[in-house]
Amino acid sequence: MTVHFIGAGPGAPDLLTLRGRDLIAACPVCLYAGSLVPEGVLAHCAPGARIVNTAPLSLDEIIAEIAAAHAAGKDVARLHSGDLSIWSAMGEQLRRLRALGIPFTVTPGVPSFSAAAAALEAELTLPGLSQSVVLTRTAGRASAMPDGEKLAAFAATGAVLAIHLSIHLLDKVVAELTPHYGADCPVAIVWRASWPDQRVVRATLATLDAALGAEMERTALILVGKTLGASDFDESRLYAADYDRRYRPVGTEPRFPEAS
Repeated sequence: MTVHFIGAGPGAPDLLTLRGRDLIAACPVCLYAGSLVPEGVLAHCAPGARIVNTAPLSLDEIIAEIAAAHAAGKDVARLHSGDLSIWSAMGEQLRRLRALGIPFTVTPGVPSFSAAAAALEAELTLPGLSQSVVLTRTAGRASAMPDGEKLAAFAATGAVLAIHLSIHLLDKVVAELTPHYGADCPVAIVWRASWPDQRVVRATLATLDAALGAEMERTALILVGKTLGASDFDESRLYAADYDRRYRPVGTEPRFPEAS
């Protein structure tokens, strides 16, 4: 028996890895975070599978479901939205499973910031503008922020910020970022990226409040950075005609002659 933790992606049922899909189909038990994982993903479950929405359950109750499946020798598909490496609460579950000696695997998923960038048709790292993306959030009831992880500290780097779970503190976010990025810095808010009712708002730090209009729910993602919608940026050297690289040696003394 194995518990398979699976990143279910940002929302669209087909933004699921083939491995994740196949594991869901093979498991007789499926535990899913119903507040964020769309029911369309559950269409991959095997007929007759036990399907449990863990949204109303405590950690103890979730582990009890897994322990019962373990005792019955039944594999479990444990679905979380997006990718499991950030804000999934997977870590605390793995710690419990290790203590109980219950085996598990982890299958990554498409993260929400990637789906949001796709909705914006944007590359977040552009030469000469930004080569870093910071995934962060503001403090919430469920998780406090460490002292060193302040928005202003990240903003001082000039990196693109993907700010999760913070739409309810938008005024505070704008106030903290404006001194570092400037009032004309591009901003995008993407709500329910890849879902049928996806919404996108583009603005600047100065115009965001007026552009937002109707209030968005807590899962909206805030993206801030000079690369959003930029057209004036350097081309990378990777595909430059005179760039000597392993798979395209250039010149009489290429850097990688063995590849020529």
